[in-house]
Amino acid sequence: MKAPVRALGFGLAGLAQAASIAAPWSGQPLWWLQLLSLAALVWQLDALRDRAAPRPSWRSAALYGWVFSTAWLCGTFWWLFVSMHTYGGLAVPLAAMAVLALSAALSLYYAAAAAFYFAFAPVHRAGAVILFAAAWTLAELLRNSLFTGFPWGAGGYAHVDGPLAAYAPLLGAYGLGAVAAAIAALAATALRAPRAGTRMRELGAAVILLAAPALFVAARGTPDEAALSRGRIDVALLQGNIPQDEKFIPSGGIATALQWYGEQLQRATAPLVITPETALPLLPSQLPPGYLDAIAARYASGSQTAIVGLPLGNGHVYTNTVLGFGPGRSTPYRYDKHHLVPFGEFVPRLFRWFTDMMNIPLGDFHSGGLAQPPLEWLGQRIAPNICYEDLFGDEIGANFRDEARAPTILLNVSNIAWFGDTVAIDQHLAISRMRALEFERPMVRATNTGATAVIDHRGRVTRALPRLTRGVLVAPVEGRAGLTPFAWWVSRFGLWPIWGLAIVIVAAAPFIRRRPASRAASPD
Repeated sequence: MKAPVRALGFGLAGLAQAASIAAPWSGQPLWWLQLLSLAALVWQLDALRDRAAPRPSWRSAALYGWVFSTAWLCGTFWWLFVSMHTYGGLAVPLAAMAVLALSAALSLYYAAAAAFYFAFAPVHRAGAVILFAAAWTLAELLRNSLFTGFPWGAGGYAHVDGPLAAYAPLLGAYGLGAVAAAIAALAATALRAPRAGTRMRELGAAVILLAAPALFVAARGTPDEAALSRGRIDVALLQGNIPQDEKFIPSGGIATALQWYGEQLQRATAPLVITPETALPLLPSQLPPGYLDAIAARYASGSQTAIVGLPLGNGHVYTNTVLGFGPGRSTPYRYDKHHLVPFGEFVPRLFRWFTDMMNIPLGDFHSGGLAQPPLEWLGQRIAPNICYEDLFGDEIGANFRDEARAPTILLNVSNIAWFGDTVAIDQHLAISRMRALEFERPMVRATNTGATAVIDHRGRVTRALPRLTRGVLVAPVEGRAGLTPFAWWVSRFGLWPIWGLAIVIVAAAPFIRRRPASRAASPD
């Protein structure tokens, strides 16, 4: 097969991986497409290795793995183009090149995984399957962690629906993703087996892995839903739908936001009222006189609490914050965003010289601490996270170290109007659904343009507002208690158990006999 045709095959498989996270035509995750696309990658890598002569090198595998991953990541977060061009004013070629450059750089992790699999896949196909799953998972973990991490579109998020979702409260998104990688590799290697009996056995093993979550659910038993319930609370989620190109215009988005959110905060009757991230787009000192005091006075007595998103700062230190106003509080509850966005909220060290030279104000936001206390209200413990913080399940998991103080409700407040009416909205909803599955906690989402929604502890969307509309979603939320296996171990060890297992497997691979070059020599 000619190299350009082969590269096209890898690229198409990568685009299928992107579509599996949230299908462009429906916004829904497609778990089967994620498995199929990854199986296509493994099948093509095996076909590349099994060529008799001239035998391709690991460099070819790295190149094709890079093509797959670059297509996957470009197809996943292409909407960054919208923020840079439409709202940032960057010229079309430069914005497109920036998205491509980011995707290409992050794809180096997966290129290394493909090259390693090509070079060190063991003789026995079971060992090859395990090695691929470990190498691929290690690449996912690196993308999650290095340079503050940008794991948007990780393969596990395609499985919030489907048979593998039951793995989430046991293994988390990355453990689930490792199982999916093993299933895909097992199916691909089985199809290349020279004997029909071997193919049937290995395909049967893949089916067993798909069905295993049902056994896990049965082993855990039927949870006592009444015992784990912490009661219901009605929430009012405010979706202002302020266009990003108007958000910081005094006579436009700022005036609209202050008026509309101010009116809704005064009128709301639900026990818990929540605005999106930076719903009030000004520092308190820049707000109209008495504006914030009026909100505090409105909720100083009675049976309601409001959570309001706004920036805070004193001229030197700035934070992306939510404040909680309620009765019996001498000062508002405060949560400061912990995991900041590079360049958007802080300047990476190697680029400090540039901002110093340009004398750019507000170059950095200050990061809040990990595992900040939840907001306690009406028997619930509500743990906020801001914007893409819900991508990092290990950081949210730090809130579960003490079961007696663990959150009963998770809350995400976001503004992704930067990305317009794109699949970014659907992808972010899938991410929040995964966190709900991992911790078996409801996730409440208050956003500027969508998806404003209530997700129950099983990861199901129970109520949602239409995207790109202005409105208020009033819905009941049932708080939950108890610890999932994932919540227990990730709160104590972070993601290191998965890191450790993947590293051990990858480190052992060079010392295990490799698979022969030709397909005919491959054993059953």
